[in-house]
Parts: sequence; C-alpha cells; structure tokens
Amino acid sequence: MAIDLSMETLLKEKKTDIATLMMRLALGTVIFGHGAQKLFGWFGGYGLEGTMNYFTSVVGAPYLIGMLVILGESFGAIALVLGLFSRFMAASILFIMVGAMAIEHAQFGFFMNWFGNQKGEGIEFDLLVFGISLALIVLGGGTISLDQFIANRISAKK
Repeated sequence: MAIDLSMETLLKEKKTDIATLMMRLALGTVIFGHGAQKLFGWFGGYGLEGTMNYFTSVVGAPYLIGMLVILGESFGAIALVLGLFSRFMAASILFIMVGAMAIEHAQFGFFMNWFGNQKGEGIEFDLLVFGISLALIVLGGGTISLDQFIANRISAKK
C-alpha cells in the first residue's frame, strides 16, 4: 500500500479514524499508568490504601472523590483505550486533571520537574491531557472503537 504524500493529500485529507484511535491509546495508556500506581501500587505508586490516605488526609478530599479519581484513572483509562464511552471517559480524565492542576500542579509553574529542581510538577502535562481530552470529547471514540461497534449493533436492530 503506497502512502500518498502529495500536497493536496497533506492539506485536505482527514484521517480522524486513525487520529482518534491514536489519541485514545496515548491518553488511556499514560493515564492508566497513573491509575495503576494509585490502585495497585505498580510503578512505584502507593497503592489504594496509601493513595486514599493521601487524598483524604493531605488533600482533604472526601473518600468518594478519591475513589472516583482512582477508578477513573485505572478502569476509565482502560475503557478509553477500548473506545468504550469515549466521550464520558475523556471528560472524566479532563475533570480529574483540572483537579490535579488546581490542587497540586499549578503552584509549581509551567514545566514538569524534569531535573528535580522543583518541589513538584508544573502544569505542562495537564495541558497536554486537556488538549487530547477535549479533542476526544468533540470527536468521540471514532470508528475503531467499541462505541462504534455498539452503535452499529443498535442501528442494525432497528
């Protein structure tokens, strides 16, 4: 299969099916890593008990909010990768990151703590999550998603 790199193709052609899949895979995979830290203690995380203690004792968040963040970042991220309830999952991740930015990240400026010079992470990661989440909220999961599969099954029954 040849790839058409003509100027007309580069300027006009839209590949939203592939683009939404790539956005879902990237966002869902990265957010799942953070959820796995919180839920299972993987990748150097504190696990469910440690994370819930942090949310309720240090941040002062209600238990329910902490649990919703953990579930959204773990199981919600998996659903996003699969394209299941894509718009809702993207909105949930966006909402979680708004909270993280407001409560934790904004006080450390723009940049992430790449070199260990800051006391915490800035908002640059949050802004990337916002951009991808907003695009998925607008576009949905795309044709390569469980959302589309379910929609096709519902339409076929009519």
